[in-house]
Amino acid sequence: MRSTIKLGFMLLVIFSLIIVGCSPKSNQSSNEPQKENPDGNGNSKPEVVDVSEITEFHQSPMLDGMDLPDVKDRLPKEPKLPNEMPPEFLQFEIGKYGGTLNTVAQSPTWDPDFFVMSNEPLLNTPGILGEEVTGNVLKDYEVSDDEKEFTFHMREGLRWSDGEPVTTEDVRFAIEDFQLNEELVPILPAWLHSGGNVEGTPLKLEIVDDFTFKISFDEPNGGFPISLAIQNWRGYADLLKPAHYLKQFHKKYADEAELKKLIAEHKFEEDQDVSWVNLFNYMDITEREMSHPNAVGFPVLYPWKLKEMTKTHGIYERNPYYFKVDAAGNQLPYIDMVKSAIVQDIEMTGLKIIAGEVDFNREATALSKMPVYRENAEKGGYEALLANMHVTPTDIFLNLTYDNENWRKVVRDVRFRQALNYAIDRDEIIDTLYYGFADPSTITDSTLDLDKANALLDEMGMEKGSDGFRKGPDGKRFTIPIEVQAAAPDIVPLAELLTEMWKEIGIHVTVKTLDSALFGTRNAANEIQATIIWTHTPLYYMQDWGQGLWGNLWNAWWNSGGQKGEEPPEDVKEFYSLMNKMNVSPPEEAVKIMETLKGKMKENIYYFVHIEHVKQPLIVNSKLGNITDKGTAISINFAGEQMFFRE
Repeated sequence: MRSTIKLGFMLLVIFSLIIVGCSPKSNQSSNEPQKENPDGNGNSKPEVVDVSEITEFHQSPMLDGMDLPDVKDRLPKEPKLPNEMPPEFLQFEIGKYGGTLNTVAQSPTWDPDFFVMSNEPLLNTPGILGEEVTGNVLKDYEVSDDEKEFTFHMREGLRWSDGEPVTTEDVRFAIEDFQLNEELVPILPAWLHSGGNVEGTPLKLEIVDDFTFKISFDEPNGGFPISLAIQNWRGYADLLKPAHYLKQFHKKYADEAELKKLIAEHKFEEDQDVSWVNLFNYMDITEREMSHPNAVGFPVLYPWKLKEMTKTHGIYERNPYYFKVDAAGNQLPYIDMVKSAIVQDIEMTGLKIIAGEVDFNREATALSKMPVYRENAEKGGYEALLANMHVTPTDIFLNLTYDNENWRKVVRDVRFRQALNYAIDRDEIIDTLYYGFADPSTITDSTLDLDKANALLDEMGMEKGSDGFRKGPDGKRFTIPIEVQAAAPDIVPLAELLTEMWKEIGIHVTVKTLDSALFGTRNAANEIQATIIWTHTPLYYMQDWGQGLWGNLWNAWWNSGGQKGEEPPEDVKEFYSLMNKMNVSPPEEAVKIMETLKGKMKENIYYFVHIEHVKQPLIVNSKLGNITDKGTAISINFAGEQMFFRE
């Protein structure tokens, strides 16, 4: 393995030479605030810091000549000034209208970069830091002293992309007619229960007036605002739906004959029984479905809406009723259109990037390709920046609930997990896959000690066979079959490294790549024994400890109140309970609970978080404005409506 480290060191030296002299865009690093800024039409306007001071509004020339109300009448009475990025990370400048942003995706129904730059939560937390929560789709909110009641104020005059008003009727419909309808939602999500647990009582809704509503819980829930702002990249669709559009598909409101007619028209497959529930869920487009073909015409609050979806691309056009403006009164977004090219795999994405056919890419970039990105940057008309990752990118999972007794006896023994952990050479991984731009994990013990690893396996009675590999309780060679999606360029290479690292302690490993659809199906059926994927472990508010991968059936039991899956052991129940407690705690208390959870992880090693603080390349068109390499790479995506093309 040491030869690999030497190679990694040599590459690191080369990579460092490439980086020297390559700085991010100079106009983003100025510390002087702008005094005068042109508006989207090229005029000069003074910078405005309070939306109430804006008296004149402007629209993209793309909308000129369309049969639309005046831009001022399409905006809320109090539009939103964007604050996706804190000013210390991005010194926002007034941009110019126009252009098409080219992105790239490997799935015909999922463009992760477009998702992040389009999704709109009810509230937000600048820079995804979780340090403060401000209004977004909702204007603002208040919390009672006992943290049980939350009063929310909507933006009066806010409109869906079809021009219809957004009111508390849309909130009432989303909660009472969707979330609390057991036909549509058999099990209300845990975060909408008191205590953040399905055992708790559901949330209560009170409509005060057309633009004010209250949500209350029986127990304190100081984490509720952050849940609405960022948790699980949640958008507005859980608690806010276009009632005027969706009522035609809901049996409570639709004419029975008309509903039957609609069901017949939307029959997805021949001879398939389609209920009103199937139809409603198909026609209700959430934030993760904005790239689905049936999203065309669905009323949204995003900066862009789907215009066309084919097998080769998706085209999104600006939402003329979008609720955000810049400090000079220009309705956002600046960019008129987004085109998402659909390619077969990650490698094709890389080829399109170096050819200069992609204006923005974060999701599919890899540090291992950074020298190639930089080498082709000038010719391709793009810049390759380095920003911080918000995830631990290649966590390793053994499914402790896979339905095989021989497997369970081995992987549920904490000594086995400790042994594997001692045999992971973090330095080699960091040098080989991440060019030195990562640190060994502090969440699990990062000590490399093959002697300890072998001693633990010997203690378990896992003897070696004539082939040098250890046997399981059944007397046969014990194998870890790692099945992965090629969802990021570092996943398969890590799996291949692990086969060699764990071979040194006598553990046999195989690697197989699955397409994302098959992986999802197999994981849902609890058929994946081992895998590698990123998690949001570093972000306390995400509640993402990979529990659906290392404890699939346990997690199902916990989230269904015991109706599904298998009852977990006491240590896992304690871990889940702490996660629930963290979920309903205010940030300062949640951070303390996070440290306790890290301690539990070190003790039990439920999964392997082997590295952290990883850097991520960010590919951006050289003419793209309002881009920064500060903060996390994904938080830059959140400012998508602020990006613009310079002339």
